Amino acid sequence: MRNLIILSFLLLSCFGNSQETLHELLKIHNKERIPYISVQELAMPKTNAILLDAREFKEYNVSHIEDAIHVGYDNFDLDTVIKSLPDTTSTIVVYCSVGIRSEDIAEQLKKKGYTNVYNLFGGIFEWKNNNFPVYNSEEKETDHVHAYSKDWSKWLLKGIKIYE
Repeated sequence: MRNLIILSFLLLSCFGNSQETLHELLKIHNKERIPYISVQELAMPKTNAILLDAREFKEYNVSHIEDAIHVGYDNFDLDTVIKSLPDTTSTIVVYCSVGIRSEDIAEQLKKKGYTNVYNLFGGIFEWKNNNFPVYNSEEKETDHVHAYSKDWSKWLLKGIKIYE
């Protein structure tokens, strides 16, 4: 009986520690053709980049990084972005909740000749998790962060989770 208890404990320990990290999650979902930029690097004063928010408008309205331009995902219009950002050598950082949708948008920009496009590692969730400010639709700092869904919200460790 004692051996059965020990075996059960060992099995539960192995399975209990199998939760993936953010790095593993992104490796599963992304092709990694777009280089990542960390939230720490983006927050540095010397980093001069155009920020594109690749989330839906309802997410952007709840919370976004200061000065980010909403471009969306489901209704992303590449031609509109090209017209508003004609310099293909500009440094552009695309972000979403964790960095999956943003990679798709960044790849489209890269295919159109943009040469300095980056994906924000961990997205706005990682930004907030590192205590960097986010802003609401009135451009006021907020603790609210659109958490995308209950499943994905596990990656948002700080702030107040909003789902609609």
